[in-house]
Amino acid sequence: MIRVLIVEDEPLIAQAHREYLDRLPEFTVHDVVHTGSAALRVAQAAERDGRPVDLVLLDIGLPDTSGLDVAAALGLLRPSPDIIAVTSARELEVVRTAVARGVVLYLLKPFTFAGLRDKLDRYLAYRSAITDDQGPVTAAGQLDIDRAMAALRGTSPASTSPKGVAPRTLDAVARSVRGADGPLTAAEVGAAVGVSRVTAWRYLERLADDGVLVRETEYGRAGRPQVRYRCAPGHPRP
Repeated sequence: MIRVLIVEDEPLIAQAHREYLDRLPEFTVHDVVHTGSAALRVAQAAERDGRPVDLVLLDIGLPDTSGLDVAAALGLLRPSPDIIAVTSARELEVVRTAVARGVVLYLLKPFTFAGLRDKLDRYLAYRSAITDDQGPVTAAGQLDIDRAMAALRGTSPASTSPKGVAPRTLDAVARSVRGADGPLTAAEVGAAVGVSRVTAWRYLERLADDGVLVRETEYGRAGRPQVRYRCAPGHPRP
């Protein structure tokens, strides 16, 4: 589970971030703060507690300090979180500085949920390339490094498809849901198809956005939502 800290001074935008992340089974919102100083306090406390923040959605134009300075301070934590800048700052010098201070992706406001999802999609692909269930992995060679870096750019060294969509995998995921007795999670579909949970989730989300599948959110004992997928009306089971 990827722990996310949302740093956004506009309450409505911050709430939108939270609501969207709650739909994504690979993410959990660690906290939502509205200033740079609060972001550092929360991230430092999480580090001390042994449950460090993995990803920060960071606004650059914060009321008390620049998000660029916050990014630099977050980079001193061990382990340091990855950062996606979500900002209206369009100056290329700001972009350059953001990259130099650890920002892995940059999303301009105003944005659509599709735009945010695209960034999170790329980040998930990047994470899956550099980590496994035991933690960070070592690259076997240059191709592994190229694949990890290409994931952030939305390209693939082995494919001309900008989002890496394999028609056979897409069809297998759809058939898995259609042939099931009830709604399935991404983990269940991944096990059935023979792909990772992250890969299954990406294809399930694409099918849901295309109207082929429908999302169903369930809440467990701790209140953590779990998303299941079923066939949409007009796309019956075989």
